[in-house]
Amino acid sequence: MKNRPLAIDLFCGLFGWGDGLIAEGWRVVGFDLEDMCGRFGVRRHPDIQLVIQDVMTLDGSQFRTADIIVASPPCQAYSYRAMPWSRAKALPPPDNTLFEACFRIQREDCAAAGRHIPLIVENVRGAQKWVGRSRYNYGSFHLWGDVPALMPQANRAQKVPGFRFDGSGKSFQSASVEATGIKAPGMNWSDQRKRGQDFTRIAGAHRLHADGTKIGGDWFSDPESTCRKHGSKSPGRKMASAMIAKIPLPLSRHIARSFKP
Repeated sequence: MKNRPLAIDLFCGLFGWGDGLIAEGWRVVGFDLEDMCGRFGVRRHPDIQLVIQDVMTLDGSQFRTADIIVASPPCQAYSYRAMPWSRAKALPPPDNTLFEACFRIQREDCAAAGRHIPLIVENVRGAQKWVGRSRYNYGSFHLWGDVPALMPQANRAQKVPGFRFDGSGKSFQSASVEATGIKAPGMNWSDQRKRGQDFTRIAGAHRLHADGTKIGGDWFSDPESTCRKHGSKSPGRKMASAMIAKIPLPLSRHIARSFKP
């Protein structure tokens, strides 16, 4: 394990980046404010080291032995401002501090190491208005930084229609559940009766029954559905949000292969 290249995962969440890096033979040290895997009962690979620490307190010079930095700073502020609501659009500009901290850490790291340490930052499409145009997108996952010239395409054949939280009103193309390619669902804006209703709250468990119906039920047709039984601040809904934000395995593995020494 000591001979493996080292990856630093900032805002690591459920380790979407980490899973792909580990699969391609990397070591991974992740930083976040809490253990999201432990909180939601999601298995974390034993070779991934988690450090509970605020990314804002990190000094990039401590990562001089790293071979890559990956980061997924929180996207909620960008996502909400991209919504087609007057209240959202009336908000002041979001705070880009966490996004910019990733590049600060990279600069400090490169200076300490005396070489370039590549950085990949992931966020939503809606962030582009505030942080500049992304260099590539894999479905709804937009990338900034040292994005390789050759990148994979999201599997459109497996797309689950829904709302994409980037202000476009188009379908959510996240490919968020690892190798299955099943997209994390979202909101339906095409049906006026359901406009604005998020009827797929359980992205972490949205597989189908044998008859093709969604596990957890449908908000509109099933009064006992998980969707109706959990509030917006419930653990189930928070886990769904975390799963939606998780980096797809095909994307993380491609980045891991592209930068492996």
